[in-house]
Amino acid sequence: MTALLSALTPADLAIAAITAILGVILAIALLNALAFPRLRRAPADAPLHDPDAPGTDRDPTLVSVCIPARDEAPIIADTIARLLAQDHPAFEIVLLDDGSSDGTAAIARRTAGRDPRVRIIEGRPLPPGWIGKNWACHQLSGVAQGKLLCFTDADVAWGDGALRALTATLIHRDADMVTVWSTQVTVTWGERLIVPLIAFVILGYLPTPLVHHTRSTAFAAANGQCLLFRRRAYDRIGGHMAVRASIVEDIAFARAIKRRGARLRMIDGAGMIACRMYDSWAAVRRGFAKNIIAGYGGLFPFVLGVLFHWAILLVPWALLFAGYSAALIPIVLGVLVRAVTALATRQRPLDALLLPLSALAMTAIAAQAVLWRLTGGARWKGRIASV
Repeated sequence: MTALLSALTPADLAIAAITAILGVILAIALLNALAFPRLRRAPADAPLHDPDAPGTDRDPTLVSVCIPARDEAPIIADTIARLLAQDHPAFEIVLLDDGSSDGTAAIARRTAGRDPRVRIIEGRPLPPGWIGKNWACHQLSGVAQGKLLCFTDADVAWGDGALRALTATLIHRDADMVTVWSTQVTVTWGERLIVPLIAFVILGYLPTPLVHHTRSTAFAAANGQCLLFRRRAYDRIGGHMAVRASIVEDIAFARAIKRRGARLRMIDGAGMIACRMYDSWAAVRRGFAKNIIAGYGGLFPFVLGVLFHWAILLVPWALLFAGYSAALIPIVLGVLVRAVTALATRQRPLDALLLPLSALAMTAIAAQAVLWRLTGGARWKGRIASV
């Protein structure tokens, strides 16, 4: 054995180590592809009454759909119309207009007409120490009447029956917080290269059973595009007041829920809840760069994360070009992880072949994030203060 190891070159050892790492990631991705809960249309007799809320078992619990919005004129009418078409028997829509300059509130009012389920409020000025979206959601929680609170972004598209299905999921799984991994709509190449990497990380690195059934905050993740809380749990963890300065408030909520011993559940939107996050490479670069360092928990772990992904996704290609044919093994494993996570989340599996380009594009985003962090000041902070 000693002689065998001594005969291996550093490149051979690197290939072996990367292969082992990607083998584990692929195994987790396959487990999650099978075990990850998916949103499904709720049967007509599915219970919609939260046992922790007042009322009889026959009374559906009121859900408050809370939407922070700023300059969402192109999509807000569709968002409101889709929500009003939901078949849930007890919900309200509360939209906060956060100083829009494009008539967002007026469009929302015209779309809602006189429907009593819709309320539109004007946001108050941002206090010191708050991130804009968190302040908007805090105001929404103060006027929402429901015992179930659903915080959702203005660009989330709700399919038929989605709200009923989401409510039934929370009640059936006895969850205190449900986070929905929306089906991501990607059109441009910038979107296709980067946005599906969210699924690569979530499905490849987080075994669903550990997220759902352990109290470890190391296995806590959430997607702020759609969060459904029992109000009791939301209040117990301090609501948005407790995460007022957090750029990644969704992850902060997930960790707080776990620390309290409450029940966090993740679910895939499965096409019923979808979102197009960005519409161009420039928007993708800005959007990911403003959040990614906070998502890692700081600059140092972020740099380690970048180096790790270079090692497993780019180094094998360098070794292949250097003549090490064995590097094809980790390359194929990486593509398989990307393809499995794409299939599981309704993305394009053939885009997995572009994984090295995705890694290079993410490097450009990482460089932008570090530049903003190092320059600091109002320029960086201003980019994270909006809804």
